[in-house]
Amino acid sequence: MKHVTTHTLLAGAIAVALGTVLAGSVQAAGFSDDATAKLELRNFYFNRDFRDPGAQSKAEEWAQGFIFKAESGFTEGFIGFGLDVYAGLGVKLDSADERAGTGLLPNSYGNEGPGSYSEATAAAKVRLSRSVLKVGGLMPKLPIASSGDLRLLPQEFTGASVAMNEIDNLDVQGGQLREVNYRNSTNSEDIRATLGGSSDRFNYLGGDYSFNDKRTKVGLWGAELTDVYEQTLLNLVHSQPIGDWTLGANLAYFDTGDSGNQALDIDHQMKSLLLSAATGAHTLRLGYQHSDGDTAFPYLAETDPYIANYVQILDFTRADEKSWQARYDINFASLGVPGLSAFTRYVSGDNFSVGATEGKEWERDIDVSYTLQSGPLKNLALRWRNATVRSNATRDIDENRLIMSYSFALK
Repeated sequence: MKHVTTHTLLAGAIAVALGTVLAGSVQAAGFSDDATAKLELRNFYFNRDFRDPGAQSKAEEWAQGFIFKAESGFTEGFIGFGLDVYAGLGVKLDSADERAGTGLLPNSYGNEGPGSYSEATAAAKVRLSRSVLKVGGLMPKLPIASSGDLRLLPQEFTGASVAMNEIDNLDVQGGQLREVNYRNSTNSEDIRATLGGSSDRFNYLGGDYSFNDKRTKVGLWGAELTDVYEQTLLNLVHSQPIGDWTLGANLAYFDTGDSGNQALDIDHQMKSLLLSAATGAHTLRLGYQHSDGDTAFPYLAETDPYIANYVQILDFTRADEKSWQARYDINFASLGVPGLSAFTRYVSGDNFSVGATEGKEWERDIDVSYTLQSGPLKNLALRWRNATVRSNATRDIDENRLIMSYSFALK
């Protein structure tokens, strides 16, 4: 029944939008004049070396992705209609049964899977005043739910969302997500939580208010993955210029409990703090995170949680885990090399249990990016992501990701 309901809503909303667009060229002017379309080519090499003995010694694959996104404007009039479209294609360039399972392709260890996979979705949208309703394919980027885009193709959801900006500096968001298409899948399915359990309804409502010349923002969010967990988020973001420096703070507090889940008794409080100090080309960040509960911190699988120490491989969210982060960023533009940037980061976690032993783990990341600034390949971006993990709770890992991407506007 859920598939019929979701697809019926989507088909009806698209029909209304297209019907309005075709009703007259004057009314449709804003629909086409404000439209944008782009194609991103993403070439991705992934190598994860498991340092300790095991059934699989490494996960290594190479793939090419094609990501198309188009967003219309709105038809003119008191109520405006529009349409957003997304399509993705992933092509296997290199894989093998004994190296599969990187998350780039729809496969797993022991079966390298098909040579390609594809997906497509659309969202109809309606604008009234300064508020926008969308129904269909969504890629939310919200503190309470942020779709992941760390592999070949992005994660996308099916559902409905509304964004209300009727009051200056106040952004209110609400919606219901019904299904998810994971990053290496072509199927829509129920939405899973990282702790286990799944549901066909993720409801959320919240927003943030900016003041102090928009240097300070406070947010309040609530969400429920039906029959799995319910969650409240309080967050504060502040930026303060002092002379040649800019100081920043990002504080988040999650309070999570179970929602009719008989398998898990969830009572969890996540405290996350990230401080920054920037001057010129340099930024230093210090982070602290406490995953305070008898279970790990729950969030939607493969999304990007709004916490300080969610990094390249680990998230440092084990039951009662405490973790600290130090990170240094440099932007070489002010040093005469525009387009080149890099950062290095170290995160250490402890205070959790591995059987009768105290758990300890750390991750070190190096990330270097360069975007060509001129010439026939202007905007071609190259990125190297290197990570090292050592832990007594999971396998040791050495990892490299090489990503080459190029986006060009079609309209």
